[in-house]
Parts: sequence; structure tokens; C-alpha cells
Amino acid sequence: MTAAPKALDEAVVPRFARGVKFRFDETRKSWMVLAPERLFLPDEAATEILKLVDGDRSLGAIVDDLATRFDVPRADMAADVVGMLRDLAEKGVVLL
Repeated sequence: MTAAPKALDEAVVPRFARGVKFRFDETRKSWMVLAPERLFLPDEAATEILKLVDGDRSLGAIVDDLATRFDVPRADMAADVVGMLRDLAEKGVVLL
């Protein structure tokens, strides 16, 4: 269990920053985040979160979806999702 990051309004709708793309690379057979002059190769857990960042779905909806799909306590899933998205927001990849 990870320490819960500071609460984030679950109504916020995360989206990728301008110029950032989340794509499946056929050559590498993996998902990647392409940002200006940067490339991120997310692990499986991060990939599942990023697949739900569509600019329409709220943070709460993302957490609900993942907690249900992976049968994880919602509070634990919320802590993981918020922590990862905050980290990407600090890097300028995601807007919260």
C-alpha cells in the first residue's frame, strides 16, 4: 500500500498536454508517451491508467473503472492513480 498523496478533486478531467501523444508502437509492441523531445515507456499499470485519460472521463470515473476491473480497494486505486498522474503533471505530460 502506498502513502496517499494529497487529495485531488475527483471531478477534474485529466488530459494530455498539448503536443503529447499516447500511442501503441507496433515495432516495440508496447505503449509509449511521446512528448516534445521526450519519450516515456509506461509499465502495465501506468498503461491501464493512461488508456483512460481521454479528456472526457473524470478522475473519479477512472478510479472507479480501474478499482472495479482489477478488484482493488477504491482508496488504494485512487492513491496510485493520483500519484502517477501528479508525477506526469509535474513533468508536463498530463494536465489536471
